Amino acid sequence: MVMNPASAAASPRARRSVVAELEGGLLRSADTFPYFMLVAFEASGLPRFAALLALWPLLRLLELAGRPGLALRLAALVATAGVPRAEVEAVSRAVLPKFMADDVDPAAWAAFGSCEGRRVVVATRLPRVMVERFAREHLGAHEVVGCELEYSRLKRCTGLLRGGEAVAERVRALFAGGDRPDLGIGRSEMARAFLPFCKEQLKPPFAAGAAESTTSAAPPFRPVIFHDGRLVCRPTPLMSLVILLWLPLGALVAFVRIAVGLMVPIWTIPHIAPIFGGAVITHGRSPPPVSAAGDSSGVLFVCTHRTLMDPVVLATVLGRRVAAVTYSISRLSEILSPIPTVRLTRDRGADAARMRAELARGDVAVCPEGTTCREPFLLRFSALFAELSDRIVPVAMDYRVGLFHPTTARGWKAMDPIFFFMNPRPVYEVTFLNQLPAEATCAAGKSPVDVANYVQRMLAATLGFECTSLTRKDKYRVLAGNDGIVNAAAKPAAPGKAAWQGWVKEVLGFLLH
Repeated sequence: MVMNPASAAASPRARRSVVAELEGGLLRSADTFPYFMLVAFEASGLPRFAALLALWPLLRLLELAGRPGLALRLAALVATAGVPRAEVEAVSRAVLPKFMADDVDPAAWAAFGSCEGRRVVVATRLPRVMVERFAREHLGAHEVVGCELEYSRLKRCTGLLRGGEAVAERVRALFAGGDRPDLGIGRSEMARAFLPFCKEQLKPPFAAGAAESTTSAAPPFRPVIFHDGRLVCRPTPLMSLVILLWLPLGALVAFVRIAVGLMVPIWTIPHIAPIFGGAVITHGRSPPPVSAAGDSSGVLFVCTHRTLMDPVVLATVLGRRVAAVTYSISRLSEILSPIPTVRLTRDRGADAARMRAELARGDVAVCPEGTTCREPFLLRFSALFAELSDRIVPVAMDYRVGLFHPTTARGWKAMDPIFFFMNPRPVYEVTFLNQLPAEATCAAGKSPVDVANYVQRMLAATLGFECTSLTRKDKYRVLAGNDGIVNAAAKPAAPGKAAWQGWVKEVLGFLLH
């Protein structure tokens, strides 16, 4: 029985199982090309990204000629052949879910999520490895059916796909006990192979009232809080061409912006930024310098952590020296930094002593989240800053970019400021909040945890973000499969040599992987 979306949405209580096609069903778009472009860019590098883009006209001709299966296999071959299996899995875990989540059809999710029993997601055009993490973690799928990427004995992708033709049989095998799925969602030719097996069928496009009538029955969609990768926009053919054409010019623009920023006085940067295509927007009143206020210790600026540039932008807005405490920035970033940086050790006593010493010299900027977060969420604040000073000024930092993310968990962190300045119009927004009153600090008997939570809520309300209890370890476990702590016991190389070797390795890694 084929049902329209409105009538199908009217009886979610009767559904105990659902089988849904991902591409063009749960996702609005059936186009898989951007996802292969993401794998090519993030797992292999710029040459493969350009090669796959050059192949797009042929892929499109094959689809128009009625050979979508051949186009799919060719795209998979170019995007993954020779790529280590671990790299494909890492991109599928850290990069693809964000782009898929942005494309979820609310009405399809309402019908899919309202089923209280077994949920099966069928990837009709993408390899299972590329969709499984998103389907299980964010769509709540119990099983994921799709074609498989083949791997060599060296655990590298051969670029070949297998099992795509037997999708319908595999769906039927999941329900071998004779209990047919209550609902099937899909629209492609391959989906029509398993939709008749379902008791009810729901086919896009969905009616306008479908989402409204099922939203109350569906659980909230689990957002993507942590994601990685450099590309901001979905790499459609047109956007991919824009990225390729902009990269050489963007690299030159970034070099000019960084060079000018290092040569001019720091207080002039917000005024000259519009000349070079950027902008620094300031709200609120910044506190006066230590000497003007007549205090013996500096101000402790507690910032939200959006990018590596947070303390630098803060110093340019203040127009004076601000020391930034960091955990693990690269040597190149330290060399390029126009403000002093202080490395912390993650030893609470030693770190507290270093920060107090810096406060005795002047202002200090600290990001209690411990790591950056791209989405409108604030991670849990470490309470250490609340124990160090009663002159606490919360600062809400945020940024806007158009092409490249200036943060990474898996990539080369020394490239973060370069990618920020490679954007056509990088914008930073700085909002100064009032200094915490004495009764809201540890001096009035408040616990450090209470102070940290209070500051977190203030900053979240200012930015319109949501507070979470997630930490740095949670982020790196999701994105990189580790806890994000660098082995401090390793013997460091000479600072200058390490910086230049790291820079060359990072550039070559980005271009050639």
